[in-house]
Amino acid sequence: MELQDIQIPIPEYGQAVYDCLVSAGFEAWFVGGYVRDAIMDRPANDVDIATSAHWQQVRERCQQAGFATYETGVKHGTLTVVPDGEHPVEVTTFRADGQYKDNRHPESVTFVSSIQEDLARRDFTVNAIAYSPDAGLLDPFHGMDDIANEVIRFVGCADERCKEDALRILRGCRFASQLGFMIEPDTLRAMYVNKHLLGNVSQERKTHELDLLLMGAHPHDVIMECADVLAYVLPELVAMKGLEQRTKYHCYDVLEHTAWAVELAEPTRLVRWAALCHDMGKPASMIVTPEGVGHFYGHAKVSADMARAIASRMLMSQRFADELALIIRLHSDVLLANDKAVRKRLAKLGGDVDLFRAYVELKRADAAAHAEEYRQGAQEMDAVLEVLDEVLSSQGAYQVSMLAVSGRDVIAAGVPQGPEVGRILSALLEEVIEGRLENTKEALLARIRGL
Repeated sequence: MELQDIQIPIPEYGQAVYDCLVSAGFEAWFVGGYVRDAIMDRPANDVDIATSAHWQQVRERCQQAGFATYETGVKHGTLTVVPDGEHPVEVTTFRADGQYKDNRHPESVTFVSSIQEDLARRDFTVNAIAYSPDAGLLDPFHGMDDIANEVIRFVGCADERCKEDALRILRGCRFASQLGFMIEPDTLRAMYVNKHLLGNVSQERKTHELDLLLMGAHPHDVIMECADVLAYVLPELVAMKGLEQRTKYHCYDVLEHTAWAVELAEPTRLVRWAALCHDMGKPASMIVTPEGVGHFYGHAKVSADMARAIASRMLMSQRFADELALIIRLHSDVLLANDKAVRKRLAKLGGDVDLFRAYVELKRADAAAHAEEYRQGAQEMDAVLEVLDEVLSSQGAYQVSMLAVSGRDVIAAGVPQGPEVGRILSALLEEVIEGRLENTKEALLARIRGL
């Protein structure tokens, strides 16, 4: 086998497991994402080792060395080793996968004798590179060339790779987003032709890959290049593609505006999903005037409803779905950079400061993806955050719990226990925010009599 004399950094805990196996006479190679990321000088975390040793031999040798071991996937030859009590290293016996009958999992695995055979079963060329600190770099599928050319390419026959494990379709999109690579044409064609096989993949795994895709550094190009592939799991994208907005405020169609909003948004799960969904209601709500101008009345509510449906389909938590729908429903509202406006919007968001920041980040990304001469809204959101800091430092009331009276005080003032108590507290808060009422117990109790 042809090796390249290249050195890449290995963390101490990974080196400890490698040395433990090699000193016992076994072959060992660092493989997978760690090798790829180290070559690219990207942050590399999860360390995987492929070895000629069977998992029982790995367990015996590592336990003799004082390392903790866990039988996390021994059916497929994988043992997790924790040499330092903190960093897990997955160690897997060289293997070849048997026939795939469910487009997801091999019916069986066969342990093989060489690293070359093990690399041949992997998904993409950039993930099929092995490294030994003693022997060097092994790259039988030219993954180094694809890294240099910034290309995502299947190992071997692209169509077979998709049919074996349909999740690879979304993994290809995810890697393109994380690495900023383009997808090789034959690989993209295979992903498109076989996208229906994603119906055989669990929703949890599909959602996880979409999360990683959206939080990558380069989601714009992937959304644009792979919209027809992603449409199987996100059919809402189809109506957005090519829909010209016909307004001076936009220079992109709905899909590309969305793609830029996602990329320009803060890379957190809530904000990125909100950016993806914030204009999904535009195709349904669009009208065009006789003068050819587009309007999208009510699109924020439609988008919020669609986002909630997506969150349910993606098996996201109820809280996440509620927060997602709420900030999307409000994203088109005007938000001024003054104390009253900020406190009123905080109140509408339940006094949740983190949710308010996510909402502002969504508005910032949305504005930044407008036509160049209409992007000032992004800078206006900076001013809003400055006012937020002032509100928080001044301790001005923006939620019911910050009022100088409580529900018990309202009841003691003669209001029957029940929904009316909450209504009165909300009304008091609104008057305090508007500046019509001081937030003192005396003033608030006096006002209760007039409500």
